[in-house]
Amino acid sequence: MIVYFDSSALVKRYLSEAESARVNSLIAQASVMGTSLISRAEVSAAIAKAGRMNWLTREAALLARQSFRSEWPSLVGVEVSESIVIQADDLAWEHGLRGYDAVHLACALSWQERLAETVTMATFDRDLWQAAGRDGMNVWPETLE
Repeated sequence: MIVYFDSSALVKRYLSEAESARVNSLIAQASVMGTSLISRAEVSAAIAKAGRMNWLTREAALLARQSFRSEWPSLVGVEVSESIVIQADDLAWEHGLRGYDAVHLACALSWQERLAETVTMATFDRDLWQAAGRDGMNVWPETLE
């Protein structure tokens, strides 16, 4: 299974949150994992915030950051090009998405097209999850509550 992770799904690998176990199970099933290059900043920012808000100790936040950085090279980094941003512009209007969610969807759709294989979008953002499904992608999890 080829899986595209947005930051709402990927961060659960590094922070203990609801659904973290399911994300780790999905990662174990994936043959290829990818994400937009913007996830590097988004996930790191979420880990830093967890440390600042004392949801994690500083040491735990630094360990989570190091784990994320060490695993980053194993992800296919989908480039954010001008054509991706133009597509995201259209997707934001079409689906009512926030900016980076539209960029994630544009990256995932572009990657799926380049691979000529089905890519599963892993996200816990309801708007992005619905938009990806409407645009013909497989979505994970199967349902969002």
